[in-house]
This record gives sequence, C-alpha cells and structure tokens, in this order.
Amino acid sequence: MLALLAGIIVVMILAILGGDLASPGNWHSNFRVHLGLDLTSGTTVALQAVKPGGGTPTSAEMQQAIQIINNRVNGAGVTEAQVVQQGSDIINVSVPGQSAQAVVAKVSRTAELQFRQVLLIAPNTSATTPSPSPSSPSASASPSSKASPSPSPSASGAASPSPTSATPSPTATSATSTWQQAQGDPALVSAPVKAQFDKLNCASPNWQQEVGYTNGQYNNPHIQIVSCDSAHNKFVLDKAHVIGDMIASASATPEPNSASAWQVLLNFKGDGTKAFGDLTTTMYDKYGTSGSPLDDLAVVLDGSVVSFPAINQGPITGGQAQITGNFSQNTATTLANQLSYGALPLSFHQQSVQSVSPQLGRDQLTAGLIAAGLGLILVVLYLLLYYRGLAIVAVASLVIAGLLAYLSVILLGKYQGFALSLAGIAGLIVAIGITADSFVVFFERLRDEVRDGRSLRAAVEHGWIRARRTILVSDTVSFLAAALLYYFAIGSVRGFAFTLGLITVIDVLVVFTFTKPVMTLLARTKFFGQGHPMSGLDPKRLGARAPWRASPRTAARVPARTTQAKEA
Repeated sequence: MLALLAGIIVVMILAILGGDLASPGNWHSNFRVHLGLDLTSGTTVALQAVKPGGGTPTSAEMQQAIQIINNRVNGAGVTEAQVVQQGSDIINVSVPGQSAQAVVAKVSRTAELQFRQVLLIAPNTSATTPSPSPSSPSASASPSSKASPSPSPSASGAASPSPTSATPSPTATSATSTWQQAQGDPALVSAPVKAQFDKLNCASPNWQQEVGYTNGQYNNPHIQIVSCDSAHNKFVLDKAHVIGDMIASASATPEPNSASAWQVLLNFKGDGTKAFGDLTTTMYDKYGTSGSPLDDLAVVLDGSVVSFPAINQGPITGGQAQITGNFSQNTATTLANQLSYGALPLSFHQQSVQSVSPQLGRDQLTAGLIAAGLGLILVVLYLLLYYRGLAIVAVASLVIAGLLAYLSVILLGKYQGFALSLAGIAGLIVAIGITADSFVVFFERLRDEVRDGRSLRAAVEHGWIRARRTILVSDTVSFLAAALLYYFAIGSVRGFAFTLGLITVIDVLVVFTFTKPVMTLLARTKFFGQGHPMSGLDPKRLGARAPWRASPRTAARVPARTTQAKEA
C-alpha cells in the first residue's frame, strides 16, 4: 500500500511537470496554484443579447444563453467563473486569469458546426503575405470502433493541393489565386461564389467581412460559401447537409496511436446518422478513389474550416465519427465543448470589457492561511498530548493528505481550469477536521483492543476491521453532502463543496494506503509493540484487563501464592 501511495504521488508530479520534465529550471513554474477571481486578477465582459430579427429576448432565452455560456467558461465545473444576468438583456461574465480577447471569443461564438463538401481548394497568395504551405495538419474522419465492430472502411488522410499544381507562385501583382487555378471542379461553383473566391484573402483577419459576410451568412446551410483554415488555405464549400444540431455528443480523447495528439469523437442523432451516412456515401461513390479534393469533407465552425478529412476509404454510416488533425488537448477540448453545448439562442454585442483586481485581495488570503495554520497547530498539540507517540502517525498522515491536496489542486488547475478561491480554501480547512476524525476513529478502536488485553499486532488488525467500516460510512456521508451542495449551489459555494469532496476522497486514500500500513509496521517495533509509556499505547495507562505478555512462569506462580495464603 505504501508503494501504491508513493507511485500515485510520483505520477501526479510527472503529470504536473509535463513537457518541462527535462528542464529542471522550469519546474518551479509548474507548481503554482491557479487562484480564483477573488484572489487574483481576471476579466469581466458585459454582453448585450439581441434576438435574430430584433426585439427583446425572453426570460427563457436568456436563461438558456446563461446556461450555455456558463458551460463554456466553466466546462469542468470548477473554474470559479461567474455568469450573471443584469437587467433584461445584459449578461456579465467574470473569468479569473484570462485575457479579454480569450473570454469574448469563448462566450460569444455561436459554435455552428457544419459539414460541407470541398468544391475548390487553393493555397492563399498575397502581395504582402508570403504564401504558406497549402497542406493543413493531417486530418481524418473515420467511423468509431463502436459503430463498426468488424473491420470497416474509414476516411482518413487530409487531401491538400500540391504547391506546384494548385497555383503559380505569388507575385506582387497577384493578390489571390483565381478559381481557374484551384484544384476541384469549378463547374460546380456558382458565378457569385467564384467572384468571392477571387476576392478572398485568407491572410487578412477580416476576410469574412471583406467577401461580404457581414451578418453571419457563412452559417446559412442552404448556400455555397468561401472559407479559410488556420493554414490560410482558401476553399469553396458546398451547401451544408449535416449541421451541429444533428450531433448528440462530442468528446476529446487522446489518439490511440499518438503520444501527444488528440481527437474529437462525434456521436450523431438519428437524423444526423442518416444525413452523414448519405453525404459520405455520395462523396465516396463519386470521388472516393479519384484523389480529387472533391472527396474532402470540410468540418466548418463559424465559417472557418477546422479540418477537411478525405472520405476515401468508405462511407461512414454508423453514427459515430472521429475528427483528427494534430489537435492539442486544449484545442480538442475547446472544440468538443463548443459542439457539446450547442449554438447560442441569441447573438451578443460586446458592451464593455475590463480587467478586474482581486475582489477580496491577498489580505484575506493571508488571514485565512493564518487561521488554518493556527487550527492545524492546535490539532497537532492535542494529538501530542492525548495520543503521544501515535501523534507522529497522525501528523504524518495529515502531511501526506496536504501534499496530495496540493498536487491535486495544481493538476486540476493545469488540465481542467480549476481556480482556487477563498471559498475553496475554506473547504480545504474544514476538511482537515474530516481527515483528523478518521485517525481518531482508528486510534480509539486500536486502544479499545489494547484495553481488552490484545497484543499490539493483533490490536492493529482487529481495530482496523472495526474502524474501517466507521471511516467509510463517515466519509461517504461527507462526500454525499459535498456532492449535493456542489450540484445545487451556484458561484463560489460550488468551490467550497468541490474542495470538501476532494479532501474527503483523499482522506480515504491516505487512511488505507498510509495510516494503516504504517501502524502495522510500528506494531513490530519495541517502542510501540511493548507499550512504552510515551507510545500512547501503554496497557497500564489505558487500564488493560490483562497484561499483553504474561509468561508461563508468572502465570504459574499466581495460583501457588494464592493457595499458600489460604493454608496460612
């Protein structure tokens, strides 16, 4: 058990160090706790809700928008972000430790996902911007293994134009490539869209407005559109036959055969399964073996191409697919969250963005830490006075629990966006009592066994059997209380409930993997095993019913003396 605990700690430390494992000079920066908005700076964004076509949003629409925004900024449920309605049409979003641009992008995107067939593709060219490589990161879409238990065709390998065949080298007089020089089939593209393609400059940050997409026309599934990807490739895309509403769920998972790449797994609803199956079947039947960009299916998010996998190994009809493209964990998680939480029912105009200073400040944090330190000192003093040598085990267990809590908070902050607020710190402090209770229960059961005349080795095992059930019941009740409080509470109260539940789980882990194994080892020592007066397990002081170790010679003399006394 001790080896298991040591392994858990080592794994947690390695996960925290991550890519800096080979750079000792950067290790210290990985062990910083992410603080909440009440302890550090952050960003507050005020957004005004606008209904499509005008008018005042209804209360139901505002509540739905608040729920979606809250899910986006607080996807893991523990980031201490706050989403509050002000008036009838204003939503204030406060997020700790993020830039204003990141917050606005996260909360205001409509997350309209569409699947569109690629009709034309070419690398972007500009008189002022060097032409990037036309190939985007390798992307693929394939049926999930759950969808097809037996070997099944898959779609993989992003099709991208050749740098030499797609377009001539850029010149100072040619701002963009023309549709005649792009790969694909110009005959399938309408004349207005060809003109937009000629005008499109993917190197410009405002390319959507420059081609006339001023009111989100790129989200219209019934028209062909032009688009760009992150590598500045330019596209003409067909009408959208599959849209985000047809997706049942999306999740980010590591790619099975990659050490660092992540993928997004999609599960379609009934209508989505049919629509996606029909679309990929049509594309594969017509273009699946041609090697043409026409077998590429673009995944479009808010008008931009996320990836364009090739449907060249068979249609996807099982209702489950994968989106890959050298995603990092952050980008895959962001995309999965946006797809899972759906499109906002309202559009938003940014009213104001401001950076905020700590609401309560470091003084309150310092005061809280001092209070926690004083409380811990009093607990340690009580343990030393009452349990004597056993206090060493209790204090060591508290130290281990504190280390695991610290590493857990850092890990959650690094990978789940957890931000520790004053309420969360209060939960950690309160949980010290829960942890101490477990030691008290075990030690009291152990001392009861000693009072009954058992040797310490036997007392440890029998006492543990009796204490184990009590500890598990107590921690289960505490965890359920924390879980219910977390589920029904809002705002910073959820941070309190989360840390309370976290330490409760850690308490069980420490008692089973450290406290009990250590007591088993100490029972074999002379100091504890023979009941030294300072060990806290002295049979005489505890009022034991019989000596731990009565030798046969001593036991034989006792009746003899009694007989002689009677004869006298």
